Amino acid sequence: MDHAAPLITTVVAALGLAFILALIATRLRIPAIAGYLLAGVILGPFTPGFIADVNLAQQLAEIGVILLMFGVGLHFSLRDLMEVRAIAVPGAVVQIAAATAMGWGVARWFGWDDVAGIVFGLALSVASTVVLLRALQDRHMLETERGHIAVGWLIVEDLATVLALVLLPTLPQLVNGESDPSGSSVGVTLLLTLGRVAAFSALMLVVGRRLIPMLLHFVAFLGNRELFRLAVLAIALGTAYGAALLFDVSFALGAFFAGMVLAESELSQQAAQETLPLRDAFAVLFFVSVGMLFNPSVLVDDPIGVVAVLAIVVLGKSLAAFVIVVAFRYPIATALTISVSLAQIGEFSFILAALGVELGLLPQRGHDLLLAGSILSIMLNPLLFAILDRMKESPALPSITPDTQLPPPEEEAAAPKRDGFAIVVGYGRVGRTVVEGLQEHGMPFVIIEEGEELAAEARALGFHVIVGNAVNRGVIRQAGLSRARWLLVGIPHAFEAARVVIHARAERADLHIIARAHSDAEAEHLRTLGASRVIMAEREVAIAMLDDVLAGPGPSAPVPRAHG
Repeated sequence: MDHAAPLITTVVAALGLAFILALIATRLRIPAIAGYLLAGVILGPFTPGFIADVNLAQQLAEIGVILLMFGVGLHFSLRDLMEVRAIAVPGAVVQIAAATAMGWGVARWFGWDDVAGIVFGLALSVASTVVLLRALQDRHMLETERGHIAVGWLIVEDLATVLALVLLPTLPQLVNGESDPSGSSVGVTLLLTLGRVAAFSALMLVVGRRLIPMLLHFVAFLGNRELFRLAVLAIALGTAYGAALLFDVSFALGAFFAGMVLAESELSQQAAQETLPLRDAFAVLFFVSVGMLFNPSVLVDDPIGVVAVLAIVVLGKSLAAFVIVVAFRYPIATALTISVSLAQIGEFSFILAALGVELGLLPQRGHDLLLAGSILSIMLNPLLFAILDRMKESPALPSITPDTQLPPPEEEAAAPKRDGFAIVVGYGRVGRTVVEGLQEHGMPFVIIEEGEELAAEARALGFHVIVGNAVNRGVIRQAGLSRARWLLVGIPHAFEAARVVIHARAERADLHIIARAHSDAEAEHLRTLGASRVIMAEREVAIAMLDDVLAGPGPSAPVPRAHG
């Protein structure tokens, strides 16, 4: 057997080293992304020792981008996209223009020409798909208004990048104002690009909107889970590849549309679950592939340039996005979330820079600085979100986010006036059933729900609702943890539920905490962390079935007669 298989070697080395370094980073309370990036630097061609195949790693990372954008599309309907177009389109365009202008200014300071400055600025203006979505997913913001704006903003940037890549070879003529035949070809190229994007969008919204859910429903009817999983992956990867091959649209945009048209099917949640393990694994490979491109010597050879790039990405872009969002009269919480989300650059920046160097439009120094800025900004991004999370919890800044603001006066009447009430975490299927039971028995309660639609639904029924993530201590304190008697954790995510239990038990030793679990291991883990009781859904169903059998046969229901 040939053991010199570059694909297997690259995957094993990347995932193995990423796991070890991410484990160390987590123990040191450093974001795991730092471990992934450092693994890439160690495996890259600019450090001694084993060198992985960079090209293979980048192609594997592209699969991660496809699956990630497909998953986002599954939680993002066409209606959601249209609702945020008023801020996402002008916001992204103005932010791209502002970042490009800042990049052009720094490039002129370096002594580069106008064309190099524009290419450099465009590369700095594009945020990383993976980093932005990973941050939103980790904080469960994808289905909030802020998450929708960020994703819509990202889609506009993606479209702008597609246009930039097509027009990059003609950039010298555009900058010099030439009006010869090449000038007319620029207009034709632009129209053709816009036409291809419009044709792909129309095809997905008219044909794909019917064909993709129909195909998945047919496969689900066969009852073969393995075949269903294969169908989901084939739809995601096939649509992305077909979009790039036939319409010259990016893989990410094609995958997003595939997920969005499937989101209208009741099988969308199952499809999201089936792609989750692969999506997470390939997302790790993306960060490793980014680290492979980084040459650490640039930090020593050109520190001023690195600082200038980092200042534009982390400070300049963030400030521009913040001002734009506030100018559209959105809350400060939304402006801060968007600005922090965009304070990094990634995959499209590399593509723009590489094409610019290949065409002789950008010096090699620009490419090196962009890579350095990307690595450092990606490593800083989780820290910026951590600072934002601390700001949310700070009692000195109650207006920074709606997650910790006091409820409006009209909602105070619905809040429990006496001690000994229940706090229900999550208003999904389990939480809704619990709330109905509490209401039926006249027991006071408070709901914590981070999904704005579910929160609005509960609030419309007259319930007292705290909009936020119960993992944040400020949110759970606002719900009245000091006066509550029960904490009912109805969310299905084991890791998140564990953090809620830890924080609640640290605040109150006498609190009665009831949580849900899906396995014996999860149940034991939650009990160890302080849960008073853990209920396993599968076990409760089995007990109910057994009780029904042991109680004896009741009145028999008529058996439906078979047809045919």
